[in-house]
Amino acid sequence: MNLIFRPLYLIYRGLSGGRHWVRRRFTRVGLVILATWIVTGLMGFDTENSVAYQGFTVLLAVMLVGLVFMPVFGGRFSVIRSLPRFATAGQAFSYRVTVTNHTAHPQAGLTLLENLTDTRPRYADWKAMQIDDEKHVRHFRFSNRRRFNPFKFAEVGEAPLPVIPPGQSAVGEIELTPLRRGLIQFDGATLARPDPLGVLRAFQRVRAPQSVLVLPKRYGLPPIALPGALKYQQGGVALASNVGQSDEFVSLRDYRRGDPIRHIHWRSWAKTGKPIVREFEDEFFVRHALVLDTFTERPYSAEFEEAVAVAASFACTVLTQESLLDLLFVESQAYCFTAGRGLAHADHMLEILASARPCHNRTFSSLDELVVNHASAVSGCILVLLQWNDERKRLVEKLQSLALPVTVLLIRKSGDQTEPALGPMADEPERFIVLDVGKVAEQLASLQ
Repeated sequence: MNLIFRPLYLIYRGLSGGRHWVRRRFTRVGLVILATWIVTGLMGFDTENSVAYQGFTVLLAVMLVGLVFMPVFGGRFSVIRSLPRFATAGQAFSYRVTVTNHTAHPQAGLTLLENLTDTRPRYADWKAMQIDDEKHVRHFRFSNRRRFNPFKFAEVGEAPLPVIPPGQSAVGEIELTPLRRGLIQFDGATLARPDPLGVLRAFQRVRAPQSVLVLPKRYGLPPIALPGALKYQQGGVALASNVGQSDEFVSLRDYRRGDPIRHIHWRSWAKTGKPIVREFEDEFFVRHALVLDTFTERPYSAEFEEAVAVAASFACTVLTQESLLDLLFVESQAYCFTAGRGLAHADHMLEILASARPCHNRTFSSLDELVVNHASAVSGCILVLLQWNDERKRLVEKLQSLALPVTVLLIRKSGDQTEPALGPMADEPERFIVLDVGKVAEQLASLQ
């Protein structure tokens, strides 16, 4: 396999690097000249019946002049970006960049280009994606081809700059479109100046590392009455402001072994000569579990990205209610994050989901164990699943045996029209929701 994929990977690296170099080095006029030069070169072999070779020679001379002047560009600059704290996948945003000229001469005709960290995959990751495509993509079916590049994080525009006087600054505005969730890292910026003919650009690179976290895309959800009643929570609203303690003070009592030291009422201890603690009221409130299925054989699947987006949508919706939300999923280990009622905000949950990755080194039983052990603390459970097989059905059966209301959201790949057998959800078909990749937004909007 390596004898086949290794040369293809090298070709991919070479072509992608060359395409990136051409797009940055050539101006728009230069790209037109380059394309015309290639066409005239192909047409100019027959010098007796075509004069295209003459145009080929002229265009070559123009580009050679650009190559001669391209390296001639000096100067000292600094770059400061005004990036937002967060962005959202698929939603473009603009930000300002301040460029300062530290030379003794005015700088004109500059264009600011951003330098993002190279996100091209390593050989092992690229090979895994190619093998996955061969297994799951039907040949000669263009509708089933991969619709996104899992390794490309963003598309970034350019910012033309006005004349920058010596020792002064100019501000440019750049539009950036995040293509997927995760961390976008900036290595620095490049200041480009075209040659006298406006074909090629000379570069001056400025180091300016920075990053912005891209949150998962979210879908609008109608008001949904999630299942689950008020449930006793030890410590009450303790989870809301201070873990292990309710906001409702009840009385003072003698110290018991195991009471937190922070509950000691020091004035009463000084008066009575023995430790006295403050007692707080336990409360009942709603607490939901949001379970994200991270177990998939496909390393870079659209289904998993949609599952994360659906989980993020429900996280934002549930946290607008007076309830707690526990996010449960498994990667290299099992995770449980709690938010709501003052404990944490939706942004914290979205930050966690922005970095969620498929689990490859554990089995679904680890998620099963995590959810079942946590079931006694929650009022209802929302399962965002990538498959509907025997393992997932058994998990639902276990939760139902604990009298826990369950809502299942099954993410189905695009074009799959197979109707899944409801199994343990047959008695509550309205709680079993199938979402098709590419149609998730409208399907969620139609929920009752």
